[in-house]
Amino acid sequence: MARSLLIISRQAPWNGPSAREALDIALAGGAFDLPLGMLFLDDGVFQLANDQQPVLLQQKNLAANLQALPMFGVEELFACAHSLQQRGLDSSTLELPVQVLDDAALRALIARFDQVVTL
Repeated sequence: MARSLLIISRQAPWNGPSAREALDIALAGGAFDLPLGMLFLDDGVFQLANDQQPVLLQQKNLAANLQALPMFGVEELFACAHSLQQRGLDSSTLELPVQVLDDAALRALIARFDQVVTL
């Protein structure tokens, strides 16, 4: 049986290539039916914000990659409640539906996966 993988994305979409790389890993793993989840933590929750205008920063829009996650079988999407609150984001207005987790639930989530990759 395939080992499960949790990808933790901690970088804002405009702060270098890490956000895109995390999404690429998730999409590739999903294409190969790898059991995986994706957690948006710290500034990574900004990836989920609606109405981003990356062109103003000469960046590519990650919205299409985010929308593709469920189509590639990546349906376990999580966000840190504390990170959302600190950054003024409301879970009801995010680009994708995510499970919002408190600190205790985050620890349990991380423990549930065989491998964890943080970008």
